[in-house]
Amino acid sequence: MGIFDSIKKAIFGEAKAETVAPAPSSAAPGAPAPAGATATPSQSVDVTAILDEAVRVSGQKLDWKHSIVDLLKALKIDSSFAARKALATELGYSGDASDSAAMNIWLHKAVIKKLSENGGKVPADLLD
Repeated sequence: MGIFDSIKKAIFGEAKAETVAPAPSSAAPGAPAPAGATATPSQSVDVTAILDEAVRVSGQKLDWKHSIVDLLKALKIDSSFAARKALATELGYSGDASDSAAMNIWLHKAVIKKLSENGGKVPADLLD
């Protein structure tokens, strides 16, 4: 499982099954839905509510809306430089991985965008 898959599982796994938008399937029409895909595609998961709650439960002052490190910490996922570098590679980062500030900004935007593409409801201002 990739790091982004861990992020998705941490967020979508926290939501009730009926609120998770199923991923597009390559199954033939009329084929049974994959396990856990009980929602209609128009439903989504409120990423803000889940991450805000994860921050509250953590007891730390984390700014997940602006920091990929804090987003990962809120989800209890490895936020080390090596893990972020692996996530950047997984998501197709083509910049200089040794420039951690630029990579972190790109990573945060890429993760938020991918969460949105996978059925997550995210604040519009984070999709810029």
